[in-house]
Amino acid sequence: MSSPPTKVWLLTGPPGIGKSTLVSKVIFAVRSRGHGVGGCLTREVRKGRDRVGFRLTDLLSGNEAELASVSGLGPRVGRYRVNITNLSTVGANSLLQAAELADFIVIDEVGPMELTSSEFRRGVKACLAKSKPMLIVLHESMKDPLITEISAQPNSKLVELTLHNREGIIEQLPSEIALSLG
Repeated sequence: MSSPPTKVWLLTGPPGIGKSTLVSKVIFAVRSRGHGVGGCLTREVRKGRDRVGFRLTDLLSGNEAELASVSGLGPRVGRYRVNITNLSTVGANSLLQAAELADFIVIDEVGPMELTSSEFRRGVKACLAKSKPMLIVLHESMKDPLITEISAQPNSKLVELTLHNREGIIEQLPSEIALSLG
């Protein structure tokens, strides 16, 4: 008896290991096969060599907004201040739209910044309720009831990027996911 196919890929690993590179390759592979990709993507904002914040991108609309910055207002997470308004509008709305319209959902990431927003949490739950195929980036060591719920999804596969496996996973996972969608 074979196990059911994976529908939820849970990606984790330390900062700087290549999670964003992998997410971008998955999005490209899935779109290349004609599937609509929705959800949100988080990107670093740098000034020179210094990381000064993060931006959110809605994968369906292309809308972008500041997620956090070293000089903003809002809840403090590490050295950053989270822009709750943008997280609740662009971030959460990107997930709600993806739950309804996308063939494949990307949530990058579910971590301390994103979990400051109850609207974002609702967006994640809306995506989980649809049982669509998705890739979710999980903060590597955070404990939260929502992360526990995500980790308990049926037909899920935990993918932990390490220095030893990242080249192979970055090479193989995008096509594995794209092919699984048909």
